[in-house]
Amino acid sequence: MPAWRYRIAGRAMRWWWKLRRPRTFGARAVLVDRAGRVALVRHHYIDGWYLPGGGVAKRESAATAIRRELREEVGLGDVRLVRVLGVYHNTAQSKDDHVVVFTAETDTPEALIAADRREIAEVAWAAVEALPDDTSPATRRRIAEYRAGEQGFGAW
Repeated sequence: MPAWRYRIAGRAMRWWWKLRRPRTFGARAVLVDRAGRVALVRHHYIDGWYLPGGGVAKRESAATAIRRELREEVGLGDVRLVRVLGVYHNTAQSKDDHVVVFTAETDTPEALIAADRREIAEVAWAAVEALPDDTSPATRRRIAEYRAGEQGFGAW
């Protein structure tokens, strides 16, 4: 599907969420390489940089989902899930979303690629102390919690 269709689909989904207010379940990862950099993704359908991740399917665990999402979004299948950073409730954009955020590590940072070019516009490693200016506020909060060694919870 061309990138412009993902952008239109994203807008349609936000309207659907606003009308239906479904509850969803997601998983994201603070994926770190040996140099301490964090992996970020930029989607075609929304502006800014985000932690890689996505929805948890029916009959799928959050751990299985984040491993799948990391393969799909950044092309890495050899990650170690270290711990759960936190569980958050996201009500932005009229959502009712619960998100499990994992910390994960990889020894093969050179393998980072935008595996699904239809969804992912760009992937990059970023130094945690020098994130891109357009990194989402929630992504910045999760990375700050990671850096502080804090357990996260509450609002996204």
